[in-house]
Amino acid sequence: MESSMFCLLKLILIPVLLDYPFSPNDLIVSSLELTVHEGDSALMGCVFQSTEEKRVTKVDWMVSSGKPAKEDYVLYYYANLSVPVGRFQNRASLVGDILRNDGSLLLQNVEEADQGTYTCEIRLEKESLVFKKGVVLHVLPEEPKELTVHVGDSTRMGCVFQSTEEKRMTKVDWTFSSEEHAKEEIVLRYHPKLSIPLGYPQNWGRFQNRVNLVGDTSRNDGSILLQGVKESDRGRYTCSIHLGNLTFRKTIVLHVIPKEPQRLVTPVTVRPEILGGNHLVIIVGIVCTTILLLPVLILIVKKTHRNKSSDTSTALVKSLENTKKALPEKHIYSSISTREVIEEEEPSGKSEATYMTMHPVRPSLRLVPNNPLEKNSAGGMPTTEQAV
Repeated sequence: MESSMFCLLKLILIPVLLDYPFSPNDLIVSSLELTVHEGDSALMGCVFQSTEEKRVTKVDWMVSSGKPAKEDYVLYYYANLSVPVGRFQNRASLVGDILRNDGSLLLQNVEEADQGTYTCEIRLEKESLVFKKGVVLHVLPEEPKELTVHVGDSTRMGCVFQSTEEKRMTKVDWTFSSEEHAKEEIVLRYHPKLSIPLGYPQNWGRFQNRVNLVGDTSRNDGSILLQGVKESDRGRYTCSIHLGNLTFRKTIVLHVIPKEPQRLVTPVTVRPEILGGNHLVIIVGIVCTTILLLPVLILIVKKTHRNKSSDTSTALVKSLENTKKALPEKHIYSSISTREVIEEEEPSGKSEATYMTMHPVRPSLRLVPNNPLEKNSAGGMPTTEQAV
């Protein structure tokens, strides 16, 4: 009687102490979330904590995804045999210590279709109790596994191991193998206990003073930064993160190209672009508006031209009037030439000369005093000319 009461009390206290919702047959832990990049690995923990030594008899991992949710088997463990199922073959493995009630799952080379809710079920020997734990897996696009940099630049090479369990990495190794030589060279080694990077025992080789560990080791991030890239750095870089007996690896291919010389910027010929529907509507609207406003513009131009012409003529008239008022009237008189006789007297002692201006005259008769014919001539009658 006492033993039965103790077993019942145990079933009640364990869920309360572990903060599990109580169910007669299940112990369910609230789901955790894990985000990984496509192509990386994910560690989904499933550990049953117990003060008693209970042997795990069965472990099942299932995934549900899509709408409506469809549940598929990922892996099952029974009679000391772990079997991945379906599309998870060669990618899913049970990495937990079964003797310690650890049924953790390692999913490698994660695909986009792997996104969903993963449920772990652990059954103990001679127990009807089923321990359940859920993990919601989010898959992000794949990070580039090939990097291209110029000579002299710097590049960051990421290496992060995602896990729902607080497992501290025990070591980080970075190795390098060139395209010409398959032999691996050590780039960097890091041991969390020493908290210092370890390289070659002597001088770290040609990566000395050019490689730094920039990842957060407390979050299983072993990313590095390679500075002053050289052409000889071209090749494959492999990162290895160790978590006890578990090792996560990632390979990055680095391409190095010569630095481009600086060139003068030349204007780029603009290629004609295909106009869309909105552009055509706008252009048609502008053309129609221009056609409609053209007569109005012509009238405005003509009116402006007339106003300018009238203003110009008025200004010319006023200018002429002002000119006439300013200039007095001038009368032109005919000049009458007179005959002048200039006599110049020479000084004494010189001969005197007389200069006369002679004009042709009509020949006349010499009048003889008391000539009877003179009267007739004066009377207008013809007379006989005599030359003396």
